[in-house]
Amino acid sequence: MSMPFYMSPEQVMKDRADYARKGIARGRALVAAQVAEGILIVADNPSSTLRKVSEIYDRIAFAGVGKYNEFDQLRVAGVRAAELKGYQYSREDVDARGLANQYAQILGDVFSTSGPKPLEVELLIAEVGSTLPDDRLFHVLYDGTLLDERNWCVLGGDAEAIAQRMAESFVAESAMDACLKVAVAALAGGDRKLSATELEVATLDRSGRRRCFRRLDHATVTRMLG
Repeated sequence: MSMPFYMSPEQVMKDRADYARKGIARGRALVAAQVAEGILIVADNPSSTLRKVSEIYDRIAFAGVGKYNEFDQLRVAGVRAAELKGYQYSREDVDARGLANQYAQILGDVFSTSGPKPLEVELLIAEVGSTLPDDRLFHVLYDGTLLDERNWCVLGGDAEAIAQRMAESFVAESAMDACLKVAVAALAGGDRKLSATELEVATLDRSGRRRCFRRLDHATVTRMLG
């Protein structure tokens, strides 16, 4: 009689975590930062059609790194959940924390179940407030871990090195133009030069009355980079 194959739960979780991290590391990174005018999100993304950064609701943005088809399905689910809650209750009841908790639960459930593989994604849920201390940056990891970030956060491949460069150069409450240059330099590192056509840049405008999400075109980004 053959003995059943056994692997410890710790080893299973480690293997699933390694698998998810490797998948995410193959993708390009993005940086989000709080600026005087709102929240700036800059993604290393040369595609003009496959978007990493999108609007979820009035003052809330979504960004994902990793496998595009996986985080885009999560984006669509978030839009539906936000619209449903806003319709059933009020638009003011829809907030980034609630959406981030839902995403954390979904990713955590998928990671811990015995399915074929975990989701190879990291998510950012950003909400702009009327003042800078009211801004929210929620970073959701592949295993459902939820992080409440302040000032700036980095998602995706080579995140540790990019975060170190951001820490060295980031200035709190800086203007958007200055912060964009810092973010692009952090994403590029010392051996690359990123042009506007290789970037996806979006903002949550603090002065917006309801819909605050704005996507910046290549000409605007080029001008801001000087």
